[in-house]
Amino acid sequence: MKKKGYIILIFMLQVIIFNMGLANESHPKREFRAVWIATVNNINWPSKEGLSVGEQKREYIKLLDEVKDMKMNAVIVQVRPNADRFYKYPNLEPWSEYLTGVKGKDPGYDPLKFMIDEAHKRNLEFHAWFNPYRVTFKKGEKLPKNHPGIKHKDWIVEYGGKLYYDPGNPKARNFTENIIVDVVKHYDIDAVHMDDYFYPYKVKGRNGKLLDFPDYRSYKKYGRGQGIENWRRENVDIFVRDLSKKIKKAKPYVRFGISPFGVWRNISDDPTGSNTRAGVTNYDTLYADTRVWIKNGWIDYIIPQIYWDFNFKPAPYGTLVDWWEKEVKGTHTNLYIGHGAYRIGSSKSWKNKYELIDQINYNRKEPRVLGSAYFGLATLVENSYNIKNNLKYGPYKYEALLPQTPWIDTVPPKPIKDFKVYRNRGEVKLIWENNPHDYVTYYTVYRSTNSKININNSENILGTVRLEKGKKNVFLDKNIVEGKSYYYAITAVDRVHNESKIGKIKKVKTN
Repeated sequence: MKKKGYIILIFMLQVIIFNMGLANESHPKREFRAVWIATVNNINWPSKEGLSVGEQKREYIKLLDEVKDMKMNAVIVQVRPNADRFYKYPNLEPWSEYLTGVKGKDPGYDPLKFMIDEAHKRNLEFHAWFNPYRVTFKKGEKLPKNHPGIKHKDWIVEYGGKLYYDPGNPKARNFTENIIVDVVKHYDIDAVHMDDYFYPYKVKGRNGKLLDFPDYRSYKKYGRGQGIENWRRENVDIFVRDLSKKIKKAKPYVRFGISPFGVWRNISDDPTGSNTRAGVTNYDTLYADTRVWIKNGWIDYIIPQIYWDFNFKPAPYGTLVDWWEKEVKGTHTNLYIGHGAYRIGSSKSWKNKYELIDQINYNRKEPRVLGSAYFGLATLVENSYNIKNNLKYGPYKYEALLPQTPWIDTVPPKPIKDFKVYRNRGEVKLIWENNPHDYVTYYTVYRSTNSKININNSENILGTVRLEKGKKNVFLDKNIVEGKSYYYAITAVDRVHNESKIGKIKKVKTN
């Protein structure tokens, strides 16, 4: 075997060791567990326009507490739903109307900073979710006078009564890229996230026929004689490639992830596509060639939206998970699956209260599926069909660390030198100092009744503590049984979830 082959083999073994070695466990130690928090049209937060700052903050905190209670470890929050903003910087687009009810009105605080801080207090990763091209959400919406689409009318196209930035216009693309990178520079986000909205989904005209996207002016100017569909795919590829480079240049540890529609191409259109009969595909309908992004390592993770059940004949859940699992093999892209929690109760299959649980268990049998994200936060919070409890006391019984990204960094922090243990009635308190001069983001606390603590067993994870500079770290273990002896250990974890070795192990006798 040539040297290059050895290097590829070593990298693949690293990924297996880091992320997949525990995939056959019923409760893996590492697993992405996220929910989408949609702000567009006030789907999840804020619950309605015009709430006071205090009401907005209380609502968001309550959502985060629900997410943490389900033992999730990440939130994906929509911060730019329609060429508007939930952040103070940059201020190139108007404030979102979903905050105040008025486009462009200052909400009186910096929502993004607040949202990140509250997520990190609970040691939840914060993935900032941007819509790259959508400018208006409803038909006939007017733009405020200071909107960049008013000044740069050549950036805007109207399709189905809604406005979009033209993906074929390089200036419009660069504008969006630079806004996102400015957010990366100004805020302590963990990842940049996009969903399935690149070129918009097709809409029908008055005669019932599908309308084509009206980008002929930019095609004539920039198409260079290509077929228009290949040119559109190239536009999206350029956007994803260039944005990826800019993000990594600004902050190498910030990940870039995309959640596309669940089907790349049907097998009837491409022999390497999935054995599905989907009416919409990424490649042919949305001009989003996810395969190119994965193979070129432009994205750190992909979350295909497989919002269907196992029995959905045009696009069965299991068939698509198998296809995507093979698609990421040997690449620098982690695979998580997007679940349609909002569908619970909507059909015979989704009235089976274990449909979603069965999907998670199916994922865990696939070596390259490293977690899940859920759309339909309200369904989970409301515990429809007992789903919240089924998660908490089933597959999410124990906490999980997030998967690693060895192509970004593999160097773990140093073990912590020491910690103190105090036995009080009904609880054990652990206190320790931060590692000086080390890249630590949070700590993981382990407990076992065995002196040789197995940190690869998720049952031994008690919880995590986010590092706060200048403060001592404190963890309270209130779940103890009198008369037992417990062994405690603490590890340090960095921004991309590399974990230190155990330093000291301390024994506590509770009788």
